[in-house]
This record gives sequence, C-alpha cells and structure tokens, in this order.
Amino acid sequence: MVLPPKNLRTFVSNVLSLMVAQTFSGSIREAHAAARAEVNEISDWDAWIDGRGYSSDEQLETTDPVVGEPITTIPRCDARDVDRAVDAAWEAYETQWAETTPRDRSKLLFEWTEKLRDHVDELALLECVDTGKPRSQARGEVEGAIDTIEYYASICRAEDGRQITTGDDLHLYTRKEPYGVVGQILPWNFPIWAAAWKLGPALAAGNAAVLKPSADCPLTAIRIAELSEGVFPDGVLNIATGTGSEVGAAITDHEDVRKLSFTGSVSVGTNVMKAAADNVTPVTLELGGKSPFLVFPDADLGRAVNAVADGIFYSTGEICDAFSRALVHEEIRDEFVDRFVDAAESYVLGDPLDEETTMGPLTSEAQYETVTDYIELGKEESATLLTGGDPPENEELRDGWFIEPTVFGDVENDMRIAQEEIFGPVQTINTFSDYDEAIKLANDTQFGLAAGVATERTSIAHNAAADLNAGLVYVNEYGPILPEAPYGGFKASGIGKDLGTEVLEHYQRTKSVYVNLSEPTL
Repeated sequence: MVLPPKNLRTFVSNVLSLMVAQTFSGSIREAHAAARAEVNEISDWDAWIDGRGYSSDEQLETTDPVVGEPITTIPRCDARDVDRAVDAAWEAYETQWAETTPRDRSKLLFEWTEKLRDHVDELALLECVDTGKPRSQARGEVEGAIDTIEYYASICRAEDGRQITTGDDLHLYTRKEPYGVVGQILPWNFPIWAAAWKLGPALAAGNAAVLKPSADCPLTAIRIAELSEGVFPDGVLNIATGTGSEVGAAITDHEDVRKLSFTGSVSVGTNVMKAAADNVTPVTLELGGKSPFLVFPDADLGRAVNAVADGIFYSTGEICDAFSRALVHEEIRDEFVDRFVDAAESYVLGDPLDEETTMGPLTSEAQYETVTDYIELGKEESATLLTGGDPPENEELRDGWFIEPTVFGDVENDMRIAQEEIFGPVQTINTFSDYDEAIKLANDTQFGLAAGVATERTSIAHNAAADLNAGLVYVNEYGPILPEAPYGGFKASGIGKDLGTEVLEHYQRTKSVYVNLSEPTL
C-alpha cells in the first residue's frame, strides 16, 4: 500500500491523535494519543543509510499494541535499498573504518553511548509505545543496551594476536581482521537491547553494519542510528527498514555481506542458514527456546516461584529464554502450584505508560492470536487451566493485545503446549520423582537455549548445570543477563554466541602469518 508523503502523514497523525485525546479525555486512549504525538515529534522515522535519513516510495505502518492505533510509518525498503546500504557500508569501510585502530573505535563507541545516555527517557518512551513494555522495563532495557555498547567499547582495546612458538628460523603469529560489512537481523521482542547486542561487538571488531529491525518495532533502532550522526563516519551504521521477506531476504542473500547474525524463530533461522550457504557466508543464529526450570524438593519455594514468574511473565512472556516449563518435584507440587497461581494473579495488566503496570500487551495482533490459539490448544489437550487465559476485565484494555497471565497444570511432556514455543505469558507445570527423571524431562525438547535450577544443595546445582542440555543455566533466579557472558543455545536454539568476548570472534577472521627467517648476516 502506498501512503501519502511523510510530512503530511505526520501532520494528519498528530491532528487525529489530538482529536482522539479530546474524545477520550482522561483515558488510556488519551494518554497514548499524546504519547504517539510526542513520538512523531522526535523523528521523521526514515531508514538510515550512509549517515542520513532515507525514505522510499512505499511505507509501512507501525501500531500501538495498547490501543491498536497507528503510531507512525516507516520506509518499506526493498532489495535495491539494501544494495545502497551495503554499498555505503563498503565505501565507509574501505575509505575510513578499516584504518581505525581498536583505540579509535573504543573512543567513538564511548562517545556514542554518551549521546544515548542523554536520551534515555526518550528511548524508553519509544520502546514503551512501540512494544507495549511497561515503562520501567523499557527503561531498564535501554540502560542495558547502553551498558552492552560500553562493554564492547571497553574490551575492544584489549584485542591482540597470538605469537606461536616455533623454531628459530620461523616467526609465526596470528592477526584478527574484521569481515568488512556484516548483516544483522533483529527480533521484535527486545528491539534496542538486541540492536546493542549486534552493533556493539560488530563495530568494536572493526566492521561496518547493515541492520534490519523488526517492522513491528523499529523505532529505537532508527533513533540510536540517528544519534550516531557525527560520531561514526557516514555509512558505518545503516538501518534498512521493511519486511523480512524483502529486506531480510535481501541482506541474507547479498553476496557482499560477509557475515550474518540473525535472532528470531527456528523456521526463519533455518531459511537464513540455507540462503547464506549459497555464498558460504558464516552465520550466528539465536533462535527459539522452551526453557525448563527444575524445582527440587530442598528449594526455597519463595525464590523458586519468583524466579519462574520473572522468567515467564517479564515482557509478557515474549522472551527467547522464558521459563515456560516448570518441572516440580512431586512432593512439593501442590504448594508450588498454590504459590505460583497467587504470583500469576498478582500481576497488574494495564497501560505500560502507568508506573503501576507490571504487564503490558503482547506486541502484535499476530502474536496475540498465536498465544490465544495455544491457550485453546492446552484446554483441548486436557491440561488443567489453573488461572488466566482470558482478556482483561478492564474494558479500556479490550482494544489492545492483552492476555492474562496463564498457568496450566497436569501437563504431560509430549503435549504441544509443553514442546512448542508459545512466546507469551503461558506457564506449564508438570512433575518429576527423582533427579534423573528431572534431567530427562528437561532435555526432552528440540530446544536448548536456557534452563533453571532451584535448589539449596551445591551438588545438585553443579551437576544439573552440567547435565542440562542448554547454553545458559540460571540457579535460583531468572537472570541477570550481562554482556560479559556469552549468550546462545544448543540444538534448534541456534549456533554461535551473542555477548561475551566470544562474539568478537564471530565478527572477525583469524589469519596466520608465517615469516621465514634466515641466518642473520651483515
């Protein structure tokens, strides 16, 4: 669909927002009409290519998930626009960025984070309106994104090669070199944090980047790119907005993109890997999860309940490593269930702009339909619905994509709700009788992103951490996720790592240099 020119659209959007605000005075709609008007004052929301805003003939609407109203429009880029972004990235890399030292890049990354820190409130508002996250969560994720970039600004100066000991007639050493231009594709559930996870190490390692944010939640990625103006050379950081089938596919298929990093679903990740194979492009994939949390009989139940609740209800359950499967020892099952249902029912669904809200809506209508379909499936599979599963009682929330925290008991491990990633606030609970059964149930899934353990015994904690087939193991808590530690899963949850020092290796190539030495003569 071709939409009218951007400045006219913005004017019309602001006028309509004010009209809605007057009609729904004092309501959630009024608050969001004002917030959307504020969002449209911040930027024109164009793509960002070669150091400047970049528009296109066609546009896509983004939608406020709280009230189902349009926020703004973004360019619907296509393969030709991706070509321009890749060309700009290579031009910047070959003429300026490749000559920078780790010290240079560290200084510029710190300068960028200073600008981002000056706009924390603005970025939190964007994330809140764009995704429906409660404001406090959005702010925490903005600060986490900035901390991630600062981490890579700090460690990139420690980059070095390795000298390999040989005979006196040979000097052998390694060099680490960037790929040049890398392509990065973001999910919609953690827009700014995911952008930092990818841009921070890629730029620190010396690459230029072409990044595609989700078409559902592109605003913070666009804005942090705009805030890089005057920091990085034009073309080092490029944002191509649009659909996965157009922009994502064009980045994945591009012969001049030398490295790919994708976060998203298993099905799309599989297609990314297949497409990358045609150009023998190395890939990092962070895909889905169906993470178990094992509650042993010696566990502190208060901590265990809080850990599982945080792990499934934070961000409305739209988390790759969500603790969506609670495996509870049969001796404590009843007490755990009672406490967990109370915890689920304590969440406050509401306007994410309201500081009292602890759970916002799902991010898109499509995801709302997916989650509600899985809830109906759970009932059909004869799991016991212990609480939730309905839209909120508050009529003001009925136009948004809200769903109550939902808990199923009496779940068997072969049920689809126990095996398939729901990506919403839906918890399943089943039981085990001994340690071996707990580990067997936990590992009985195609995924291997994360797992959790609740126990007061060190021997159980460390043995379970070794026996669980997952890339991350949390003990007695959900999180934290820190940039210092590698993040990534096993099996269908992906290959490679985000975060930690390991990710720098994914954005660099290692070269061995053999210098043959002859006898010194004068």
